[in-house]
Amino acid sequence: MQLSVAAGTDVGRIRAGNEDSLYADADQERGLFIVADGMGGHAAGEVASEMAVQIVARDLTDVRDLTGSDAGTRMADALKAANRAIYERTIQEADKQGMGTTASCIMMGQGRYIIGHIGDSRVYLLRDGAFRQITKDHSYVQEQVDAGFLTPEQARYHPYSNVITRCVGANAAVEADVLTGELQVGDLYLVASDGLTGMVEDPQLKKILESKQTPGRMVDAMITEANRRGGLDNITAIVVQVIKVTGVATGEMPAVLG
Repeated sequence: MQLSVAAGTDVGRIRAGNEDSLYADADQERGLFIVADGMGGHAAGEVASEMAVQIVARDLTDVRDLTGSDAGTRMADALKAANRAIYERTIQEADKQGMGTTASCIMMGQGRYIIGHIGDSRVYLLRDGAFRQITKDHSYVQEQVDAGFLTPEQARYHPYSNVITRCVGANAAVEADVLTGELQVGDLYLVASDGLTGMVEDPQLKKILESKQTPGRMVDAMITEANRRGGLDNITAIVVQVIKVTGVATGEMPAVLG
């Protein structure tokens, strides 16, 4: 497997600190990419998102076989472990009460991907000219859209558009969405916090991903555009381009990070 990967995060134009965290790591066997968007204030959101990223990455370190059902279980278990650790910390430390985080994770290997998702950070896929959001937001407005009370356009500009209904660390237990699919050569995956997707609409994200630039330039362009449109929140993006799905020949670079 050969991937070209870039990741970036930016505080935006309004917030004093960055409560987003990310993880991006790939080799010829497996890639793991995580975006977490923390909440809670007083640096607690930063703590929650960093804990989630570290725990999920640690618990999935030895997962190399993505072809069986065990990998999906391990993804769900890793997110549950992060939830328990963050929740316990909110009980033990008064200044951490109310903290939590989103988490959107994608693991790639053996021609497959596995996604674990909680909250309203997102995973997108651009394939053969079609751009779609793979994950579904755990949010108040998404529930209203599902019920037919709001259109997607109304939801985007709704005053409660940032209210999430599920996150990592707010409760003793949480269920993660686990999604699987096949990788194809030429796929472009975007993992992003709502600081990007809330500022830059899907058609513009698609245009950047179709620009034939390197993933690094795509990430930079997305962050620049989010800031140009107001930069109201922290902005985080990971772009993963699938160059080769099968094994990588000796001497070739299996992954490009940056």
